[in-house]
Amino acid sequence: MKLTLKVWRQKNGTSRGELHSYQVEANEHMSFLEMMDVLNEELISKKEDPIAFEHDCREGICGSCNMVINGRPHGPNQGTTTCQLHMRYFKDGDTIVVEPFKAKAFPIIKDLVVDRSGFDRIIQSGGYISVNTGGAPDGNAIPIEQEIAATAFDAAECIGCGACVAACPNGSAMLFTSAKVSHLGLLPQGEIEHEARVESMVDQMDKEGFGACSNTGACEVECPKGISIENIARMNRGYIASIFGSSK
Repeated sequence: MKLTLKVWRQKNGTSRGELHSYQVEANEHMSFLEMMDVLNEELISKKEDPIAFEHDCREGICGSCNMVINGRPHGPNQGTTTCQLHMRYFKDGDTIVVEPFKAKAFPIIKDLVVDRSGFDRIIQSGGYISVNTGGAPDGNAIPIEQEIAATAFDAAECIGCGACVAACPNGSAMLFTSAKVSHLGLLPQGEIEHEARVESMVDQMDKEGFGACSNTGACEVECPKGISIENIARMNRGYIASIFGSSK
């Protein structure tokens, strides 16, 4: 199939970016990133600068393939990362617009690559859990109700890709932060520091420049792992409990 790609090109974080048009031939069995590889090979053969984009596992696990495709983070398929999106979902002659995740807290490094290190600092601010690990403990040593464990594991599926931020009109990281809060706070191992962790992570999120949540629900829709916005409500309850339960 023959496609027209309009790709965001930006030399660095301080230069002005714009869309550049390219023609590329793709096989319907290719993944979207494989199609980008083909385009880059053509650019390199012409001694042109290849398009910078981020990737790692290409298995929908690492969360690094941050692209906005035709206005949607990770593309048109719900519950799918960019690397798992295949060209069979496009038609011959289509025009595809490819942009980076655009948010104040995700500054562009080059082309389609953005700096998502703010997520790392939010996680780091969460601190530790108080559990004596010692040697390798039995996985069932601490009894946990099945429903609670399932909810915690659902939250733990977050891969930190940033699609929630890109989808949110406010550039909010509430879904990401709440998922990280929930998967620790729901389990007894992380319950002791739960309130302090919530306060610290929310404060760090604000410092990073992420916007506020206005409950549009776009984050949940575009999340490739289907993280529920129920986590945001849970985090808000924990944050309020932390604020009013402190001596500040």
